Amino acid sequence: MNIKEYNFDQVIERKNTNSLKYDFAARRGMPEDVLPLWVADMDFKTAEPILEAIRQRVDHGIFGYTEVLEDYFEPLKAWMKKRHHWDVEQRWLIKTPGVVYALAMAVQAFTESGDGVLIQQPVYYPFREVIEANGREVVDNTLRLGADEIYHIDFNDFEEKIIKYQVKLFLLCSPHNPVGRVWSREELLEIARICLKHHVLVVSDEIHHDIVFAGHKHFVFADICPEIKDQVIVCTSPSKTFNIAGLQISNIFIPNQGIRQRFRRRINAAGYSQLNAVGLTACAAAYGQGEDWLNGVLTYIQTNIDYLRNFLKERIPKVKPVEPQGTYLVWLDLRGLGVSAEKLDHIIINKARLWLDAGSIFGAAGEGFQRINAACPQSILSKALKQMEKAFMDENLI
Repeated sequence: MNIKEYNFDQVIERKNTNSLKYDFAARRGMPEDVLPLWVADMDFKTAEPILEAIRQRVDHGIFGYTEVLEDYFEPLKAWMKKRHHWDVEQRWLIKTPGVVYALAMAVQAFTESGDGVLIQQPVYYPFREVIEANGREVVDNTLRLGADEIYHIDFNDFEEKIIKYQVKLFLLCSPHNPVGRVWSREELLEIARICLKHHVLVVSDEIHHDIVFAGHKHFVFADICPEIKDQVIVCTSPSKTFNIAGLQISNIFIPNQGIRQRFRRRINAAGYSQLNAVGLTACAAAYGQGEDWLNGVLTYIQTNIDYLRNFLKERIPKVKPVEPQGTYLVWLDLRGLGVSAEKLDHIIINKARLWLDAGSIFGAAGEGFQRINAACPQSILSKALKQMEKAFMDENLI
């Protein structure tokens, strides 16, 4: 299907569909009428080939225990080769219902109670949650926002924290959510060097690997140098790429057999086996026939980010977006407004009537920031920005 046949400007009603994004505001302490741009799913209908594959599966009418054969792995393998220049092997693959589930299984499988697990805040908050919920200690190598308005890794602190806390496991977010960094080859090589030196296992969450903008390139961490391959778990999923998060399917690649066996044993101990039939069908169709849709949606999201950047520069210059190199999530720096994080949250929610993700939930380094989802029709994004502008004007902040 030609990308011109997809209408990303179409506003699709999502209320009353049990949408976490649209139907649970009141249950989560928000005003009922907030405009939600928080959770990381898109407001676009997924690719037609995925929908057609699901229709055919549904028409069969039986949804028994389901596994997959080569017709699942081959499009996945071809996708990873074409889009990411990585040759994967079928024996490396373990399927899970989600990347966060895989992170939790890795924490359980490769650390003990009280161990330190390294993350880089501000980072997707389930990273912290799966560490704390499993009785481990969060070790934070805080990212630094430079004068170039780009986040950087403090590598001296990175290595010092590994040594000080005897870190065995590092959860890498690549591309990074929420700050939008697509790590360079040099940065990833330095991470690999340090982790190899200190025998740190890396779980690389690469769920946003397909959402990368012009001028940037995603590098699969397990392929960054030959030595690191046996010390990495790579977490991927079609969920962000094709807007099918609710179908609960992730593909976890573990080249090292011993690590793979330990990870598998932990999943078995949790009582999980086959994934849902519809999710498996959707995944194969996505990687086999969804590229045209993805190319279209990437172009549209980039247009939205351009619109957001220009709107803020012209009308709310005290709010500065951290330019995303990847993901469809934009990290907004609102510290220039000169108000506390608590007051900022109050204005965003109760005055602007917006449901964003407050920066503080990503760690202390996120205070004064908000994360906004740009994967929506531009009319929705425009409405949100105008509501933000009016609220700040009413509060005499701009």
